[in-house]
Amino acid sequence: VQLQASGGGLVQAGGTLRLSCAASGRTFSGYAIGWFRQAPGKEREFVSAVTWSAGTTYYAASAKGRFTISRDVVKNTVYLQMNSLKPEDTAVYYCARTSYRGIATTAPRYDYWGQGTQVTVSS
Repeated sequence: VQLQASGGGLVQAGGTLRLSCAASGRTFSGYAIGWFRQAPGKEREFVSAVTWSAGTTYYAASAKGRFTISRDVVKNTVYLQMNSLKPEDTAVYYCARTSYRGIATTAPRYDYWGQGTQVTVSS
């Protein structure tokens, strides 16, 4: 399993970015792909997740209403559309796959991780 995150960049507060997570390797049916972020000096935190087969989504409170997660099963890609970005959204964003068939909101329940993409939101 390989995950490749991309789409990060520098944006002003209130702006938008769309992150992509390209997945390859074994089937993802039944698993979930999640997005996490980690700011300097802080722990990695859950942002959002989507189940591969059903498309069920889950959001952290900080992301709800501003971020939208989706997946394209033909392109094997998961997207995170981020709107109304705030300086506190600045972090390295990682995508990952759950280690079991289901959705999860904690990092230890994910076993395959992408390399991360930097998101910087200026005030």
